[in-house]
Amino acid sequence: MFSGTDPVTGKDVYLTGSTTDRAEAEKIRTRLLAQVDRQRTPASRVTLNHALDAWFDVHEGEATTLDTYRGYAARVIRPALGETAIAKISPRMLEQLYAQLRRCRTRCNGKPFLEYRVEGEHACREVIHRRKREHDCAAVGCRVVECKAHECKPLSAATVRQIHSVISGTLSTATRWDWIPSNPASTAKKPKQPKPQPRPPTAAQAARILTAAWEVDAAWGTLVWLLMVTGMRRGELCALRWTDVQLDVGVLEVRRAYTHRAGVGIEKETKTHQMRRIALDADTVDLLAAHRLRFQNRVESLGIAPSDDAFVFSFSPDNSAPCHPDSVSHRYVRMCKELGVDTHLHALRHYSATELISAGVDVRTVAGRLGHGGGGTTTLRVYAAWVPESDRRAADLLASRLGRPSDLGET
Repeated sequence: MFSGTDPVTGKDVYLTGSTTDRAEAEKIRTRLLAQVDRQRTPASRVTLNHALDAWFDVHEGEATTLDTYRGYAARVIRPALGETAIAKISPRMLEQLYAQLRRCRTRCNGKPFLEYRVEGEHACREVIHRRKREHDCAAVGCRVVECKAHECKPLSAATVRQIHSVISGTLSTATRWDWIPSNPASTAKKPKQPKPQPRPPTAAQAARILTAAWEVDAAWGTLVWLLMVTGMRRGELCALRWTDVQLDVGVLEVRRAYTHRAGVGIEKETKTHQMRRIALDADTVDLLAAHRLRFQNRVESLGIAPSDDAFVFSFSPDNSAPCHPDSVSHRYVRMCKELGVDTHLHALRHYSATELISAGVDVRTVAGRLGHGGGGTTTLRVYAAWVPESDRRAADLLASRLGRPSDLGET
């Protein structure tokens, strides 16, 4: 029985059933007719494009997360299945889409073609001249831009899983609204969760990085030190205010994060939507106290009274504005590149976690300092490779407390 055209393959789709019993054949025919009829009802004619728009209107989530989801929808989901009626979407369609994306993000047909730089008529080979008057292009280094042959670049398993989450969330909402009887994404097979591969700097590299940061200036050295000892996220560090730092009791409160969205800086809740308190050691308290004193002296020299609401780290003279998160990351990468260390800012979070776990600190405590949810489940999944070393330390600790027997029963 004809049921329409497959939007992924473009082939006609037929619903079939078989039996040798005449009465059973009539039941199968009735069931197939009902299935085709459901696809022709007004609710089933809702396209995935319309369902996506409706889901974005009601979905509760961080603004930055929604921006990411809308990007996936615009670049991948809508071009592939946007005009498809949600009643016709099946697990097979979704699995085919995911397989195509894992082979090539543009879902090419495997045949060679040119990827044009711009739409419409243009020259496939263009010279970008560095000078207006006559010159030798080779001598002055004029740039030649050409349309290149397509190279398949697959999407990562993690990205395809996020695309699946958008589709699944949309179809789940459509199911609750009785647009479709069930959510086909709930049974579709998605790529496996990739295993985390954290690459923290070694202790020697961390020491070199910290020394280089102090050589830049005291404020930058304090920032890098604090990231190493607390494992805070970049946005959390940028959003830190002096009201969050309790030097008298050696506690730092992480209450919010700072990010940029559409060119506008915003403060938002932490990733887990929970405030956490991080204990500070004596050295860190001393460094923050010195950093606070430098801040006070600087603003007083400008004729401004220091404010507890000021940001701890800032590029503005009075610390009234937080550091741009990207600026902090770029500055850190440039510094490490000069040292010959291939790393990034988030690796300091990995460094803090792995050093604590390797030293025998329990996973729940590490999770609390990092702000991981799940009571340590996430921490254990990401840093499982470092747990055996901690377990070895625990075994040695127990054995040392028991004492080695003098007589081992040797014969």
